Amino acid sequence: MAFIFKIIDNEDIESVIPLVEKLNSYKISYEILKKRFYEMIAQKNYECAVIYDGNKLIGVSGLWFCTRHYSGRSVEPDHVYIDEAYRNKGLGRQFFNWIYDYAKERGYEAVELNTYVSNAQSHKFYFNEGFKILGFHFFKKL
Repeated sequence: MAFIFKIIDNEDIESVIPLVEKLNSYKISYEILKKRFYEMIAQKNYECAVIYDGNKLIGVSGLWFCTRHYSGRSVEPDHVYIDEAYRNKGLGRQFFNWIYDYAKERGYEAVELNTYVSNAQSHKFYFNEGFKILGFHFFKKL
């Protein structure tokens, strides 16, 4: 199978929302997600990587680009989701290799991310990818 990995055009951003909704444990409405995605694009440090199987959108990962004092220029994959029918076939590794190459080509030197505590399957994947736990992600709604 030949999958297509690419950065989605900003005008097509709404096409990723159905996949993100499946990951969305907070049950945020489609309309709020739509509004937030357009705000994220407007910030100019966000891009959205996708996977297509032919014309079918099967995977998504937001990419946040920044510079941090401890890691230098880094990219943060966010809201990573691959359609359940395509899991456990090496596609996640292919996707992340594509992300690593894309980030390196742009001059980035590190990848960091957050994952839900309850998502044990993702923890195993990220450990296998060489990620280390550096701390805790704290959240407070204002």
